[in-house]
Amino acid sequence: MSFARKCIFLIAMALSAGVTFSLAERADSTPQDVFDAMRGSFQPAKAKDVHARYQWELSGPNGGQWWIDVNDGTYKMGKGQIDDPNVTFIASDKDWVAICHDQLSGTWAYLTGRLKVRGDQKVARKLGEMFP
Repeated sequence: MSFARKCIFLIAMALSAGVTFSLAERADSTPQDVFDAMRGSFQPAKAKDVHARYQWELSGPNGGQWWIDVNDGTYKMGKGQIDDPNVTFIASDKDWVAICHDQLSGTWAYLTGRLKVRGDQKVARKLGEMFP
């Protein structure tokens, strides 16, 4: 399972069953590393007929805003803010990377408020299918 897929899988599990997979630690990872890894994993067939906008709001020294716009089998990704996101993920930069590396259980981070997910939960879970 790719790094990006594991990260998205953890989020999806936090929103549904609460199961996580163990990942290798990478203490030097940043949120940008997570998004860079996602770029190579996009599955156009899984995004067919999907129209969704995802926003990340990450605080901290490596934080910032990132977005993904999925439109019928294609996607665009960038830094900054996107208009009218369907889903917004909010966390600190360190918590986001830790969640992606299973240093914080996705379920635990979500249930304790360290990861906030605003918007359509079904659309949030779909992200893991499109970026395995």
